[in-house]
Amino acid sequence: MVDERTTKEYIIDAKGRRLGKVATEAATYLMGKNQPDFAKHVLADVHVKIENVSLLDIPEKRKGEIYQSYSGYPGGRSTETLEHLGERLGYDEVVRRTVKGMLPKNKMQSLMMKNLQVSE
Repeated sequence: MVDERTTKEYIIDAKGRRLGKVATEAATYLMGKNQPDFAKHVLADVHVKIENVSLLDIPEKRKGEIYQSYSGYPGGRSTETLEHLGERLGYDEVVRRTVKGMLPKNKMQSLMMKNLQVSE
């Protein structure tokens, strides 16, 4: 018996939508929670494309939101606002970091992130 798996492709248009709503939808598709054969330990066979991220609706209040990273060394914590990160690395990186924060923190996270494609 041959098990044919077809890769599902989801395209999310971010034009005029809120960052959290787009990221939540992408995380749900990447985890496979919208499919009837959902299992936590099985990687969903999906590809998610998010388009028009530069046209996201980000209110002024959210542009001051802090993104942190820690190098592991004493004094190695660096903070950056959403607006500065968007100018420096592009809003596609902001969306990637937001989606990654919504995925489970296990071995599957990096594999799920490989199935995410973000374009300006």
